[in-house]
Amino acid sequence: MRLFVAVTPPAAALAELARAVAPLHAVAGADGLRWADPAGWHLTLVFLGEVPEERLPALRDGLARVAPGQQEHRVSLAGGGRFGDRVLWVGLAGQTRELRALAGAVARVAGEELGVTEESGYQPHLTLARAGTGRSHPPREQREALRAAAERLATFQGTPYPVTGFELMRSDFGRGNGPVRYTAIDRWELARPR
Repeated sequence: MRLFVAVTPPAAALAELARAVAPLHAVAGADGLRWADPAGWHLTLVFLGEVPEERLPALRDGLARVAPGQQEHRVSLAGGGRFGDRVLWVGLAGQTRELRALAGAVARVAGEELGVTEESGYQPHLTLARAGTGRSHPPREQREALRAAAERLATFQGTPYPVTGFELMRSDFGRGNGPVRYTAIDRWELARPR
């Protein structure tokens, strides 16, 4: 199974973001971008890759130990940017240090249980669109669309919401060029603030 650990923003926060993103589809060249399906929007904490089913019990046990040591916190979807000429994203504001601590704790479990090493410098974000395909350099129109969309999204400020838990997610690839589907296979609740 292809797995990752994520936080899914609440429906109201995702709807607010969808309203802000809708006009970006009209940016010149944006029709050439691969837009992420809003039904699958999430904040990845750690990408795990292919995980054999026999490793799931130990992984679940490790993630269950993380949850009580991490407190609920408040964030908002805010700002936007791009990773080079390939990825358009929306960032986060608020208690992002707490979200980074959660990602770090999950990464330690992934390392202990699966040998997964995560890149340092976790930057919480939600991916909105990608340019290009495979390893080819994106066409100029897509690069310009990505830049223009990132500029328009830079001032976005969503309503704060609580991060109350995290999920173990499975990626299922569609046939051919079909969309990737994400399914939560387990969830853990964070500790409530005292």
